[in-house]
Amino acid sequence: MTTSIAQKDMPFLEKVKTKSGLSDIYDARDLTEVVFRVMRDLMTTEAADRVEAELHEPAEVSDDKSLQMEIADLWHDTNPIVGFLSRVRPPWQGPGIFKIDSDRFLFRVANEGGMPPNVDREQVVKAVFSATKDELSPERIAEIASWLPDKVLQLWQDA
Repeated sequence: MTTSIAQKDMPFLEKVKTKSGLSDIYDARDLTEVVFRVMRDLMTTEAADRVEAELHEPAEVSDDKSLQMEIADLWHDTNPIVGFLSRVRPPWQGPGIFKIDSDRFLFRVANEGGMPPNVDREQVVKAVFSATKDELSPERIAEIASWLPDKVLQLWQDA
């Protein structure tokens, strides 16, 4: 008889992979990074820094160096240019051409992340949200919720 692994004991990327229906841990890593990128684009730099400060946990236990990173590394963005730009631009909320609504959020996740065919983008977002919420304090969970647009907020709350 095998005993199931407790969710809290599963490394972060394994949770994302399992809950999203992805078959590859590298897809889980890449899509997590994109979900985090779009989330950061909605927030102020200060809010994003508070989230990052709580995410210093191993993302995956592996001999593969490309998977041995902290969740905070994924949040910060492994692309240095994108990471820099996300720190200097204002949040993409409120009125204006760059507003990120739920459709744009989900579109960006599907198109910037190389979403595999037959994988539901909302399920991937919800999987990343669920694994992320497991790592955060109630204060950070509420703060993130305050930045998310309608349908994406519902995914966050359901995760």
